[in-house]
Amino acid sequence: MSVDDISPGMQNYLKVIWGLQEWSDAPVSNSAIAEAAGVRLSTVSDALRKLADLELIGHVRYGTVTLTDAGRVHAVSMIRRHRLLETFLVRQLDYEWDEVHAEADRLEHAVSDELMDRIDRALGFPTRDPHGDPIPSADGRVHRPDAVVLASAPSPCRARIERISDSNTEMLQYFASRGLVVDAELEVLPAEPYAETVTVRVAGDPDPVSLGQAAASAIWVSLAAE
Repeated sequence: MSVDDISPGMQNYLKVIWGLQEWSDAPVSNSAIAEAAGVRLSTVSDALRKLADLELIGHVRYGTVTLTDAGRVHAVSMIRRHRLLETFLVRQLDYEWDEVHAEADRLEHAVSDELMDRIDRALGFPTRDPHGDPIPSADGRVHRPDAVVLASAPSPCRARIERISDSNTEMLQYFASRGLVVDAELEVLPAEPYAETVTVRVAGDPDPVSLGQAAASAIWVSLAAE
């Protein structure tokens, strides 16, 4: 069975399940899937039953949802399409990084693997999308960078942005306005006692930026060697 033999709705659920476990070790639950997909819990339950019937997930009722080997193959295929399309839209069609997620969501169900391979080749085989998420290779390999959430990074330290969540468009726009983009070098400043903010200084910008927990939890960084 090819990923194209699965309905767009089922393709989306596989992509959501993959996304929930890619950057987190937390168990993937029905409620987490419902929140990420923006649907009701009952809708998720129906979809998961269909995916289980197709042997694409291992699902214990009211328990953790896991991808089977076949489910992982299809999920990674959809993730590859999505991230290559985002990269193509930014590099070739001058989209901003906060505009491409919804556009790629619409396009990914209508393209073929052959087209994606040609786009991949035309782009020079990129390894990351505009937000720093790894682009799976054609044979399904995924390299996740060694990174931690900025909110949990030690302070003070020096770090480089590896990945930024694309779930909030307005936050992406703000990050771009302050130079908080993939590969930006940061100085994480000493934390203020009892403050729930992370303050950083972007290389080349003298003005520090204070980030609340939501913003600091949307940025993944690699730590510079001491």
